[in-house]
Parts: sequence; C-alpha cells; structure tokens
Amino acid sequence: VLLRLLDTGSLASVRAFAAAVLREEPRLDVLVNNAGVTGLPFAITSEGLEQTFATNYLGPFLLTNLLLG
Repeated sequence: VLLRLLDTGSLASVRAFAAAVLREEPRLDVLVNNAGVTGLPFAITSEGLEQTFATNYLGPFLLTNLLLG
C-alpha cells in the first residue's frame, strides 16, 4: 500500500502525480478517490476554475482518466 498526496484542486498537481505514478509503478490495482471540501468561500484556482468544483469533481475525474492508460 502506498500513500501519496496531491492537490486535486490543481490540475497541474494531478497531472504531475499521475505521471509520477505511471513512471514509478509497474501497475495500479486500486485507486481510491477520497477527497472533498465543503463550506469554503468562493475562490478561483490558478487555472481559472471554481475551487470546490475543481477539488471535488474535476481533479478526481482527470486523475482517474490519466491513470486508466
């Protein structure tokens, strides 16, 4: 079991994380997307996305799709 941390609210962080996993691990058997935020004040990420939407939906969706191969 490996624990790796990333910021799912940053698509650049998600892309870097996925690239590192694909480079360093021969295979991936299980992916647990267990992240979420609520109650944050409205904010825009550096990529121009609403922070809560990016963290809860876009980041995990992108991560899963990048790791599918």
